[in-house]
Amino acid sequence: MIDPRLRAVCDLLVPAAREQAGLHQYDGHVADLSPEGVRAGLGRLGGPALEGRHDEAHLAAFEDSVRVLFDEVALHRSNPRLLLDNLDISVYARHYAPESERVAARGRHLAAWPDAIGAGLRALDAVPAPTAAALLGSVRGLAEVLDPELPGDAAAIPAHRRLVAHLEEAAGSGDPSPALGARALERLLGAPEATTVSLERLYRQGEAERTRVTDLLAEACGRACPGVPVPEAVRRLNSGYPDAEGLLDTARALTDEVLHFTADAALVEDEPDGIVHVAPSPASRRWATAMLSWAAPFEDDGPSWYLITLPDPSWSPERQEGWLATFTYTGLPSTTAHEVAPGHFTHGRALRRAPGDVRKALHSPAFVEGWAHYAEELLVEEGFRDGDPRYAVGVACKALLRVTRLLVSIGVHTGAMSMEEATAAFERDAYLPEPSAQAEANRATFDPTYGRYTWGKLAIRELRDDARRRWGAGYGLQRFHRALLALGAPPLGLMDTALDAPRSPFPGGRLVSRSHDRRP
Repeated sequence: MIDPRLRAVCDLLVPAAREQAGLHQYDGHVADLSPEGVRAGLGRLGGPALEGRHDEAHLAAFEDSVRVLFDEVALHRSNPRLLLDNLDISVYARHYAPESERVAARGRHLAAWPDAIGAGLRALDAVPAPTAAALLGSVRGLAEVLDPELPGDAAAIPAHRRLVAHLEEAAGSGDPSPALGARALERLLGAPEATTVSLERLYRQGEAERTRVTDLLAEACGRACPGVPVPEAVRRLNSGYPDAEGLLDTARALTDEVLHFTADAALVEDEPDGIVHVAPSPASRRWATAMLSWAAPFEDDGPSWYLITLPDPSWSPERQEGWLATFTYTGLPSTTAHEVAPGHFTHGRALRRAPGDVRKALHSPAFVEGWAHYAEELLVEEGFRDGDPRYAVGVACKALLRVTRLLVSIGVHTGAMSMEEATAAFERDAYLPEPSAQAEANRATFDPTYGRYTWGKLAIRELRDDARRRWGAGYGLQRFHRALLALGAPPLGLMDTALDAPRSPFPGGRLVSRSHDRRP
């Protein structure tokens, strides 16, 4: 049994508790996102303090976070992604339990759809038009795996149609501005990180990082394409990419490469362990180009899944090619480092060893994405593909993408930037083709804190500099990574606890990771 205070937080964050933490007592359960259901959930928060000071602060930050999410900002009224994540049944395709248990859980989950959608629709009364339009494809995709011949699936289909119709109406008649406002964005960013955020200061940090990364890109392009202007060099270096059939095979080869480099360099552990498979993203998750679904901390061990979104066959040939152009031979290696090693997959393995339920269950959004983003440049620093500047070019381009997300999220949600201007920023500053640039701009409407990638990376790099100063001759990269990841995925405001940690290695494992041709 987990602590009642932790349980109350997880009850409001069911999808994350089930999939990211692996608390499968939530299998077949959908959170009640109706106004009355949310009020009841918030009323269950709080209780006696935990014994450990760090874990108490970690848990308190998440209690504050859900209060901000559901009360102060009331995002469940304006953002259908909260309901989408609750309805998503793709988790049951992962092999974390016997198939019979997962099939039964899927059936219970679908049986809950009609009531859950009805509850969600009572709350979703303030969905902006751009947010609804951006999520319609993913919401429609929820039904692609349903079989109308199965009774449970058939009962869920009419409820799903009501949700789609509600969002179609919002896309046509909702508020044309998706802006949450500066205060709301500051609170959504800061609360789960146990810190106070100033958007003005964060924007200045983003601009400084954009300058630094632009310089890194210019240097790498100068080595890859001497004498060629940077925009033209980026165009040339990003002109090659696999076709739809070859994309997954390319990702599998890269997965093996980054796993072995991370192990050989002992960046986190002496002997990493675990298995990762590469597969297409399920339809409900096509809002992202790629993601990692890890073997979660509370689960029996099993494979993790590196999911890549293939172009939708219903798209025009031109749009499909534009989407594939996101996965260039120059950029895909850094994406794989981010998702696999030493990024999310490596982090997921460390989370399984983190001490205590709070660290295993509650994951700081900025730390999770900041760590994976930090991992991309870490490989440059450690000599991955040394002598081939194309990897550094890919890392710099991805960094420009992430820092543009930060600046766009602030612009869109303070009302200073239109959606057209946001798309243009991704094309201009991150060198994205128009379909991908538009998808990135649209993501700001339903993922308002997606500037967390750059913010988290900068915080980790700053803490690493502090560790060098404090530890002196005792500093080592592996020591720093072990101490940091022993905190799980800590709120950024609590990371400095890692600098007080003694030298104590994680128990090692055996490197058995390989990518295989399976579906999650």
